[in-house]
Amino acid sequence: MALRVAVIGGGSSHEADISRSSASQVFAALQENFDVQYIELNTEISRELGNFHPDVVFPVLHGSPGEDGTIQGLLTILEYPYVGCGVRASVLALDKVAAKRQFQFANLPVLHEIVVNERNFDEALSEISERFSNRVVCKPRFQGSALGTTLLPDGGDVAAALRTGFEYDEYMLVEPFVTGREITVGVLDLHKQAAKALHVTEILVANDEWYDFTNRYTPGRSTHVIPAEVDPDVYTRLQDAALEAHLSLGAEDLSRADFVLEPSGEFWILEVNTMPGMTPTSLYPDACRAEGMDLVELTAKLVNSAFNRGLRKA
Repeated sequence: MALRVAVIGGGSSHEADISRSSASQVFAALQENFDVQYIELNTEISRELGNFHPDVVFPVLHGSPGEDGTIQGLLTILEYPYVGCGVRASVLALDKVAAKRQFQFANLPVLHEIVVNERNFDEALSEISERFSNRVVCKPRFQGSALGTTLLPDGGDVAAALRTGFEYDEYMLVEPFVTGREITVGVLDLHKQAAKALHVTEILVANDEWYDFTNRYTPGRSTHVIPAEVDPDVYTRLQDAALEAHLSLGAEDLSRADFVLEPSGEFWILEVNTMPGMTPTSLYPDACRAEGMDLVELTAKLVNSAFNRGLRKA
């Protein structure tokens, strides 16, 4: 008898529509092998899960509360096995500052950051100007899909960039702008199997733009070069760094680490996504396809991994 799988998507975050797009792809792939039901993330979630009584839950959620440990905690309390990271790893990964501390403990290269909110705004602006000469990247501390992020490669109005970001988050992260190639590396970490880094992927965007929200999700606006054309030693170091970042967070099942690679071969880890996008333009499924694994096989492996792992401890 086929396992019953609940796919959770949507919600009310800024990334809810992207979540629904990812969830629809996962739902279609799972129908090949499982009894699947889609459940929208809302106040009826506990009742909907109780009515369906799934063997496994696949939360295809981006941003809060689906990727910050909230839904993971609920599923743990309700005693449903689920795909993806547990509570602790989800909390750490979505908080870019907390994640960077974990990366530092693992001796991974991270950029210095200044955290800004309304209370330290003026003081932070002075520090940003003094330390980074306003050549910075301003991004929300607890947000994904590049929403609220502004790049100022030549300097500019940092205050305006921060105000834009405050529409998405009360805390902003400011890092020095680094000229380099946009690189990402996925990790597949199935239950009782050795975690594995996928092929290194380079992201090329039309007209030399950057990989913002529009370029991520609009077909034809970006190209994924798999495997990335980089020096073999750098390639291996990127894979090792993605794997170490995944393990440093205590992540499970899947993740995707983002890097900026300088011309010298030096690179910096930016963040780790614990539920990578599964949309038609998403990076993680493309990396899996380059390994010979389509979305049907990938999602089946993830569901079976979650089922075999069983219930998690809170």
